[in-house]
Amino acid sequence: MELSPPDLTTVLFVLAHDPDGEVSGGARKCLAELPEGELREAVSTPSLHPRILDGIARLYLRNREIASLIASHPHCPEETRLFLAERGIEVPHRTVSISHTTEEEAAQEFPDNGEGEVDEESEAFRGKYQLAQVMGVSDKIKIAQTGDKEWRMILIRDSNKLVSGTVIKNPRITEQEVLTICKSSIQNDEILRVICANKEWVKNYQIRKALVENNKTPLPSALRFLATLNEKDLAHLAKSKSISSVLSTQARKLLLSKKKDK
Repeated sequence: MELSPPDLTTVLFVLAHDPDGEVSGGARKCLAELPEGELREAVSTPSLHPRILDGIARLYLRNREIASLIASHPHCPEETRLFLAERGIEVPHRTVSISHTTEEEAAQEFPDNGEGEVDEESEAFRGKYQLAQVMGVSDKIKIAQTGDKEWRMILIRDSNKLVSGTVIKNPRITEQEVLTICKSSIQNDEILRVICANKEWVKNYQIRKALVENNKTPLPSALRFLATLNEKDLAHLAKSKSISSVLSTQARKLLLSKKKDK
């Protein structure tokens, strides 16, 4: 499916944030080589996100027509307008600012994002979250396939199951993220099925335990993993009111069996 200029620009801008140098470099190159007609259409779109306007303004500063269109855009951030004005671009006066970003949310051109702990209060995370709110499903799926940890955290919560289901297949996802997902009240049952079927992930004891404790885990899988838990956890699950009665009953049986074998 061919993307419209605004959607294509959005996807390329998002990929230009990717910590993978090859991905981000390729996206920047594509952005820089966008045909002027497509770029003009993109920056003239009322719904284009303010962060994207800011990034394009800095990338295409030498193209005064594009820069002027951005300066005239109703959602152009004040910081971007100031940046353009300081560089000789005529910026139309407006009495009421309707910028969608604050000074703290204004992005640098292409900020670097690592794979460490995700800070949900960070500027980069907030910016990506805002972008996710205006992206279409097909764009989200593309980002879910290769996006970094921040994107995975945002899109795993997406209400569209195609989007959230793609995140768990992202080759960069870590066991710690999988464990967090297993412990969460995830709405997409298919995600837990994928985790249960992954032989490497279920070697992790904590993941197996979390799957047993998650009521959305398919019962056959939960029973299989229950049999691998230690006595301490079985004793806890045997008394638990938060899991299926089938599981708690089986936990009691397994616990009695282990004690008899001693």
